[in-house]
Amino acid sequence: MILSLIIACGCASSDKSPRIQDVKGVHKVSADKIWLTHEHTLVDFIGADSIQPDSWNHDSVINKVKPYFDELKAFDVSYFVDATPKYLGRDVLLLEKIANKTGISIITNTGLYGARNNKYIPQYAHEMTARALAETWINECENGIDGTSIKPGFIKIGVDNSDPLHTMHQKLVKAAALTHLKTGLTIVSHTGKAKGLWPQLEILKEMGVSPASFIWVHAQAEDNNDSYLKAAEEGCWISLDGLGWELEKHIEKILFAKENGILDKILISHDSGWYDPQKENQTIKPFTNIFKKLYPELKTHGFTDDEFKLLISVNPAKAFSMEIRNFPINGYDK
Repeated sequence: MILSLIIACGCASSDKSPRIQDVKGVHKVSADKIWLTHEHTLVDFIGADSIQPDSWNHDSVINKVKPYFDELKAFDVSYFVDATPKYLGRDVLLLEKIANKTGISIITNTGLYGARNNKYIPQYAHEMTARALAETWINECENGIDGTSIKPGFIKIGVDNSDPLHTMHQKLVKAAALTHLKTGLTIVSHTGKAKGLWPQLEILKEMGVSPASFIWVHAQAEDNNDSYLKAAEEGCWISLDGLGWELEKHIEKILFAKENGILDKILISHDSGWYDPQKENQTIKPFTNIFKKLYPELKTHGFTDDEFKLLISVNPAKAFSMEIRNFPINGYDK
């Protein structure tokens, strides 16, 4: 299978070192740095037809959230993946300011979020083809987001959990596939239970995109552990990212992954943060449960430092590296 490494969107290089793209640009990535792979700084749930970026003040947001980023220094966190998509409060200039103030590499996204019955899908997207939609996402990767020089480090989509998928959500997956084939960006999909996972993987394969390019978000919602074995066999990444509040459930699933030899396909994160500009009183969920609560508990179950490193360093570096991952069609690589 042909694996083309991308060092800038659409630009290949003879240097095969893995690279990721954060709000400051493209960088080589090692397997020794600590990641949080699914978090949120700010999220506005008002809807695509009503959201206004000038409804929040950068200084106010930073004053509230910066102490929670500062807490991460004690745990040597290097990479923070901000999963807030466009029309839900993605603000790349805000993220750049936080990155500058904290020294943490923050990774933002392109794409659109269709979950919750398309409340966060703008009208124009309903009228566009998957290819036209992909062109807008590729443009963000090649030229920057919202008139800035800041570029995305992954593709964020969201689907409602169904099989077959809503037609809009099928289009999102197709647009994400086309964007991946051009840019090498990983596809991160709000999915939940596995029912909505399988049709997404089928679309990707039909379009010549390997499931290895895909992160199954909120996989902890799945009740059938056999689905994790099937997903790992397919090759996709399995994101257990509710550690901000569901510790015991995650411990059970992580131990299952270890016992069944699929720990190398697991990502973990908190899904924390959540500054909401629609609320007067802000309650920010901290980003530290993994280090303060999860790992000590895993060690009581025989977890080793190397196994923990796999979850928070090795796997994320592989999952978010910018690499076109093809799936063979009719016996040939696309």
